[in-house]
This record gives sequence, C-alpha cells and structure tokens, in this order.
Amino acid sequence: MTKLSFHHSDGSIDVVETDSETSIMRAAVTNGVRGIVGECGGQAMCATCHVYVRPEYLGGLPGIGDDEDEMLDCTADPRDDVRSRLGCQIKLGTGFDELEVDVPGSQV
Repeated sequence: MTKLSFHHSDGSIDVVETDSETSIMRAAVTNGVRGIVGECGGQAMCATCHVYVRPEYLGGLPGIGDDEDEMLDCTADPRDDVRSRLGCQIKLGTGFDELEVDVPGSQV
C-alpha cells in the first residue's frame, strides 16, 4: 500500500492509501479527492490531473515523457518546471511508499 497526501490551498489534506501500480490521478478520482478531474481518463491528453509534487519526493519519480511535458504547458494553473507533473503519469509504489502533492487551485 502507498500513502498519498493531497494538500489543498485551504490547508486541508486528503490522505488516501492505495495499491501499488495505481496512478495518482486514479487514486484521487476513485477516492473523491476534490481538485483532481482526470477528464481524459489517464491518457495524458487533458492536464486536469496536474499536481505539484512536494520537493522531498521529486528524486524518486520517473522522468517526464514527451507527451506529459507537452501537456504540462496546457495546465490551468501555472506550470512549475520542477514540481509540476500529471497525476496520470505517476504510478504509485515504484520506488516509494509515500508521496505528497499540492493540488492546484484550478484544473480547467
């Protein structure tokens, strides 16, 4: 199981525990985390699962692919060149058992 914490701008935190190999987006949508839409269902085609990964977790993540990099230029909230990722492109449990992200104020 992987513990995933979604930090919201109002100071609230949604904590989800999910199986390995589940994406951040899928874990959020399945558990009703507000602020994560996942409109395209995980195909890296909409940027509505944009998250800002907390700095202490960046080193354990896989690199950004070309499709993800292109979609990050289309996010509703500004892209952070270091912390922005698409939640649909990060599978949990691969190299870490805990992850914390900040949810942008807007996805659309």
